[in-house]
Amino acid sequence: MCIIFFKFDPRPATKNAYRLILAANRDEIYNRPSKAADFWGSSNEILSGLDLEEGKEGGSWLGISKRGKLAALTNYMEGKPNPEALGRGFLVSNFLTDNLDSYSYLRKVSSEGHLYNGFNLLAADFKTNEDMLCYYGNKGSPEPIRLKPAGIYGLSNSLLETPWRKLQYGKSLFTSVLSKALPPDGLVQELLHILNNEELNTPDPLQESQGEGHYSKSMLRALSAVCVRSPGYGTRTNTVILVDTEGHVTFTERTMLNCNVSQWSTNSFHFKIHDS
Repeated sequence: MCIIFFKFDPRPATKNAYRLILAANRDEIYNRPSKAADFWGSSNEILSGLDLEEGKEGGSWLGISKRGKLAALTNYMEGKPNPEALGRGFLVSNFLTDNLDSYSYLRKVSSEGHLYNGFNLLAADFKTNEDMLCYYGNKGSPEPIRLKPAGIYGLSNSLLETPWRKLQYGKSLFTSVLSKALPPDGLVQELLHILNNEELNTPDPLQESQGEGHYSKSMLRALSAVCVRSPGYGTRTNTVILVDTEGHVTFTERTMLNCNVSQWSTNSFHFKIHDS
């Protein structure tokens, strides 16, 4: 399970505003091997965490490149996954290394959506002349959609903007923080605080009906929080990404160490997007 809150505003009204504000949690088995966010590849162009699970090495859940390409993935809550399906994490990595724009890439992905277990994929291009943010979920519409500017969105483990209680609650907190005039460091800290909210949002008939027969009642309760905590599984990475009007990117990742919910490491990266 995962959750993402984001505001997309390619032409913000004020100079100190942001073209993108994104706050995301990665929920995963605590002992699944992975690499914390860092630049990878010979050119140091791409920044992301990487999956190190056997057979899935090199996939990712969230990343951004210095060329202004961004992708983020959540799984779709469903029954037993098909073990023969393609690895979903490569949908992120492939976009970050591809030359296709976000909409064209998602159109390509939509034609192959049946080859994967359920997923949601955000893909964006941040360019000098025009920003574009698109969405595709292989359990929803057959075509990707371009998201409207100046929108605040939430995505968890159902289709975009599905009104699960945890999503609505987290989105309200996210919206409240954005209404404050905070410096970048303060904004990052407030968003990390939201991502670590462990309040249970139950009962939630909508979420429960989607997970019925696939998850125990106790697990569904645990999954109703923005920050998931259960034995051996839960939120193990928080990520906040800010893209300002000049193309400066702040990428902050807080990640669990040693499968221990009391041990965390926080790292921030700063760079400027270039079009070439």
